[in-house]
Amino acid sequence: MVTDALIAVAALLLLAPAGIVLASSPIGRPTVYGASLALALLLATVGIVSLSGQHNSNVTLPLGLPWLGAHFRIDALSAFFLIVINLGAAAASLFAFGYGRHEEFPGRVLPFYPAYLAGMNLVLLAADAFSFLTAWEFMSLSSWALVIAHHHLRDILRAGYVYLLMASFGTLALLFAFGLLAGTSGDYAFAAMRTAPPNAGFAALVLILALVGAGSKAGLVPLHAWLPLAHPAAPSQVSALMSGVMTKVAIYGFIRIVFDLVGPPAWWWSMPVLLVGAITAVMGVLYALMQRDLKRVLAYSTIENIGIVFVALGLALAFKANAMNLAAALAMTAALLHVLNHSLFKTLLFCGAGAVLASTGERNIERLGGLIHRMPRTAFVFLIGCVAISALPPFNGFVSEWLAFQAILVSPQLSSWGLKLMIPAAGALLALSAALAGACFVRVYGVTFLSRPRSEAARNAHEVEGVSIVAMGLLAVACLILGIIPGFAIDALATTTQLLTGGRMPAQVGVAWLSIVPIAEGRSSYNGLLVFVFIAVSAMICAFAIHRLASDKIRRSAIWDCGFPDASPMAQYSGSSFAQPIRRVFCTLMFRAREIGEMPPPNSTSPARFTAIVYDPIWDTLYAPLVQFISFSAEKLNALQFLTIRRYLSLVFAALVLLLLVLAAWP
Repeated sequence: MVTDALIAVAALLLLAPAGIVLASSPIGRPTVYGASLALALLLATVGIVSLSGQHNSNVTLPLGLPWLGAHFRIDALSAFFLIVINLGAAAASLFAFGYGRHEEFPGRVLPFYPAYLAGMNLVLLAADAFSFLTAWEFMSLSSWALVIAHHHLRDILRAGYVYLLMASFGTLALLFAFGLLAGTSGDYAFAAMRTAPPNAGFAALVLILALVGAGSKAGLVPLHAWLPLAHPAAPSQVSALMSGVMTKVAIYGFIRIVFDLVGPPAWWWSMPVLLVGAITAVMGVLYALMQRDLKRVLAYSTIENIGIVFVALGLALAFKANAMNLAAALAMTAALLHVLNHSLFKTLLFCGAGAVLASTGERNIERLGGLIHRMPRTAFVFLIGCVAISALPPFNGFVSEWLAFQAILVSPQLSSWGLKLMIPAAGALLALSAALAGACFVRVYGVTFLSRPRSEAARNAHEVEGVSIVAMGLLAVACLILGIIPGFAIDALATTTQLLTGGRMPAQVGVAWLSIVPIAEGRSSYNGLLVFVFIAVSAMICAFAIHRLASDKIRRSAIWDCGFPDASPMAQYSGSSFAQPIRRVFCTLMFRAREIGEMPPPNSTSPARFTAIVYDPIWDTLYAPLVQFISFSAEKLNALQFLTIRRYLSLVFAALVLLLLVLAAWP
């Protein structure tokens, strides 16, 4: 199977130069996106067959380092992520069939789009450190080219610059991690790393480096600075890939290193993962609540969901270290299922945001409104995405977060008091993030699609192309199916959890009424199908009662104004006013939020003004001083360009001596 996957990846790489040739042709867009769709479906099929076949396949090519070659392998973990990555890629490619015609510069998108897909798939197939890092950098560079597709805009150039710096920093951390895993033998094949894991001290360092390297690509706080800049800057089909798909490649990298290569975990390894994941979940959704840009809201929401995944991974580490294989399998299933779920509903939401942008030219939700009447199909599928990402039944987001909470409820069985205190605290933050996510997407959907249009662009909006609606509709159906019958997906993950944790959840398909029972029936269970039927029947009864049984007589009462007697749509409840209570409760301390009101004196014709100022403490305290330090250092190091040959040779000799001393002292 790995040979078939490599052939598909090679076809994607060959499609990249074809995109250069066909960029100005009318057949360029359907050719590139159509071929990308077909190849993504082929790679997803390879993943499904490999996962269900429960076998590994290996290929070694005479590429890369001469003494190593390029190793490629498909096991249960890479097979699952092949499915996740390529289902999202197929949906984004189908959406791009219609959306791509709105692209202003197709020549800057079409060549890099298939190359980006090829890079992500190569990361999953790589079975040695050199191939992994090469594919990782290729993925980063091709996505960077897509981020700066509209490089004539200054903000987009800044986003690309920050993204490139953070990507390089993450790759450097992963390079050090693989160097420690290879050890003094210098064997960079994953198979050799598994047979000779590092000692406890180096293993802990590898954990931190993997958390930094993969976490910077995934968007963990405080390494998230690039994500809300780069994801909105890219074309919408690329934003869907970056947020819904590429962040999952980063999660794959973390799981591959920490659960597969570094050896048995220590009990305390889970604590930094839990801490960072819980903080990321809460900070991400609070950032999202403060935004007006629709795509930035979705980008920050991705940070929140990545935090949820890492909380579940931290739980899996804790249970695995304490030989609680069933609980570890439950937590790992929650993490992997949320990876799949987030890929589906976040791709759907970014495609919906792209449809709104193509129709109105606006990303500021304060200038939208009333789109449910002008874009009813987009409004319907976007609503499904909002419900799914808010973790409300009967959609898929609820199932994976519910499984994570079930794993948290098992934690009192752990022996470590540190974990007994840490895990409930992480669970409380997870619950808070779930509640805030619901508020966030009520705000987004209400301000964007409901009420009255706030601008001429919103009043003149129209529905997008049918093929884009089909792509979003398929994603919405997938969110519903995984929400009402998740047992099939949970059972399919058993092979992967067995590989990573040494345990698996009980079989779910045979449970009556298609319920899911994570541990035991007497403890907890969930039936998405019955919940769906109950909600559907209740909704139909309510609709019948309202439209058939209620009185149609006109009733008069006192005016409930709330701004509506004012003819201006700007007097409506806005996104900023919706977020004000949350901003006052949480952001005064965390983001140093300030509200400034300017009320003119009596008889003055000047307008009253209200300004809300929110600072980013992480950027101000971490990145801004770092940028200043780098600029200062670059100016000082610039003198090295003007050294004489004698001084250059002396510098090279000193560096060589230093490296030899390091090698001599290496244990």
